[in-house]
Amino acid sequence: MRLHLLALNPTDSVTLGFLPAAARLGLDVTLLTDQPVAHRRACEQSVADGGRLPELSVLGCDVTDFREVVARISALGPGARPDAVLTNSDHLQPQAALAAAYFGLPGKDWRAALDTKNKALLRCRLAEAGAVAGADPVRSVELSPVDEPEALPGRLKEADLPYPCVVKPREGVASEDVTLAEDSAALVRHCHAFRARRPGASLVVEEYLEGELHTLETLGDGSTLHVLGSFRTRLSPPPRFIEERLDLLPEPPQPHTEQVLAQLRALGVGFGACHTEYVAQGDRARLIEVNYRAIGDQCDIALADVLGVPLFEHVLRTHLGEPLPADLGARPDGRLRVEYVCADRGGTLEKAPPASDTERDGVRLVYRPLRAPGEAHPLHGTNRDYLGVIRATGTDQGRIDQAVEAFLAAQRWEIVS
Repeated sequence: MRLHLLALNPTDSVTLGFLPAAARLGLDVTLLTDQPVAHRRACEQSVADGGRLPELSVLGCDVTDFREVVARISALGPGARPDAVLTNSDHLQPQAALAAAYFGLPGKDWRAALDTKNKALLRCRLAEAGAVAGADPVRSVELSPVDEPEALPGRLKEADLPYPCVVKPREGVASEDVTLAEDSAALVRHCHAFRARRPGASLVVEEYLEGELHTLETLGDGSTLHVLGSFRTRLSPPPRFIEERLDLLPEPPQPHTEQVLAQLRALGVGFGACHTEYVAQGDRARLIEVNYRAIGDQCDIALADVLGVPLFEHVLRTHLGEPLPADLGARPDGRLRVEYVCADRGGTLEKAPPASDTERDGVRLVYRPLRAPGEAHPLHGTNRDYLGVIRATGTDQGRIDQAVEAFLAAQRWEIVS
């Protein structure tokens, strides 16, 4: 059987997650990407590190255009006809859904994929769902490329949208260009700066949601929708919103979980993996965004490990048309902490620890560098500032926290400006 996988830049979710899972399932894989050279290098490195990959073809394609995806797959001939088409990229969910529908394959509803990717559409659909789904709408205003930023303060007043507010790209990811605007002058200034960096892109201005940030990780086959777990997330101080630490909660919190699930169902979300972020305000769950794919930045790899669930295989089987089991058999006692080491300035990374795997006092601690010594980068204000990631798993949260703190205290990351 053949899987067609769409991707932009290489990610650990693809190279270390989905491709090895495809090999374990005996699938042949055609990887369609606009960056074939980078993916070939990532795969070569994975094999050099002892990873297992499937029978793999990496082909160049404008994967942002579903018409090009369909044409490229069709041109491969009957022998390469897909049995599944999927992606784990935020940017490519509608394209993968449309391609799967074209070839008559299981997949996500392309409308749900579009609504969750486009933050303005997401707000519209949740407002339409209203009380039926238990939705608690977040006030927002969209700024299209032809709208004047100077008109925004008046539009916010009409929408009863207070300051401070959050300014973000309509189709953004990884907190790229997301910032907090304290007043109307800052709002207009941020919009002009964004437009200079990304001409032709749309913005969304949203209500700033104060409260504890949670995630809900789900896996569905179109009928059954499983809750894999919920993370509590620590962010960097405003005005940026960089994820610094995630802790897997012992139980998905109620009534938040049921509220989030009701809103996902109203959006038509329930096929494959989904990573939803929300703020808990008392007993209310207020959605920030719905990422219709598996959680990234190695959290998916760590989650599969701590739950003892073949997460990536389940996603692949779902796209091949197989139903999920009624019980995933997840371990109930597993605990997980993911910590990111972030650059605090731009410059060259001169010193950093190598990759390591240790196990002590019931805690397995895995450290993986995300930037090599000698690399020079500016400060981005996004997850591109990550220098490395720590994944600590076990059954005792106290011991996990001690192991992470000890590791951080013993290591050094030095950046020279």
